[in-house]
Amino acid sequence: MRQTNPFRIGIAPIGWVNDDIPGLGDHYTQDQVLSEMSALGYVSTEMGRLFMQDPSTLKAKLDAYGIQLASKFVGTLFSDADRLEEELQAFGTWVRYLKEMGCEHVIACEMGGSMHWDPRRSPDDMTIHKLSEDEWESLVEGLHRAARLCREHGMKLVYHYHAGTVVETADEIDRIMEMTDPALVHLLYDTGHALYGGYDPLELLENHGDRIQYVHLKDVRRDVLEHVRQQNIDFRSAVKKGMFTVPGDGCIDFAPIIEKLMENNYTGWLIVEAEQDPAAAHPYTYAQRAKDYLEATIRAVKAVNQE
Repeated sequence: MRQTNPFRIGIAPIGWVNDDIPGLGDHYTQDQVLSEMSALGYVSTEMGRLFMQDPSTLKAKLDAYGIQLASKFVGTLFSDADRLEEELQAFGTWVRYLKEMGCEHVIACEMGGSMHWDPRRSPDDMTIHKLSEDEWESLVEGLHRAARLCREHGMKLVYHYHAGTVVETADEIDRIMEMTDPALVHLLYDTGHALYGGYDPLELLENHGDRIQYVHLKDVRRDVLEHVRQQNIDFRSAVKKGMFTVPGDGCIDFAPIIEKLMENNYTGWLIVEAEQDPAAAHPYTYAQRAKDYLEATIRAVKAVNQE
């Protein structure tokens, strides 16, 4: 039996082939990655750079392995008012693509001001350029318009706060939740990025549980995180140093997180992420470890709640 819990458990391909860091995992093929996901009982994945993009061809390939596409990370520059219309057009292209692929969610993440992904800046600039008030307003306008576009296609926009971007810290996450319409802009809850940004993952879940429509589960190696903070190491370098790992292999206690998600009647995707160097952390081994840990944790939480 592939699923024995109220959640739909998937895994992102980033543990095999890293989208943020070119060169990591380039030797893996999409068939090898999908076959390993399927063999472990994962039922979904997210769009990655190793996958073909033609919808009908990709859908046939995923179907062959019993895998569904859950969503895709879409970087935006909504904070730049001069580029807003262009950005919304580009976003709309991905909305229509993901709708054709049968997805229910579109993942949005603001790249303006980020230390690695802002195309207007030098790749050597490792600082985060905080948004001005006008840029915040433009970002919110863009998210609202993009969310309406998603809704027109029967989908939901989920915002992904992310390390190295302008929505990274607890204050920034709280602010974007306060400034956006809860009927339009939902939240992608990412345990690893929450802790990296200084937001206790359980506290974030308690504060914004009613906004969460999509979940990324990753763990954090505390010693590496502390070293990264002390040395002010940039995000990509932190990933290479092994800051992130799969659930059950780091310092985050996932039992109360799973329990709270159950209390909130969350039945959506739980997408495992392992942003690691596959040469240092064997992808299949860690994917199996995550699946075993999550299923055991879910069983334990259910057993306690049924007593």
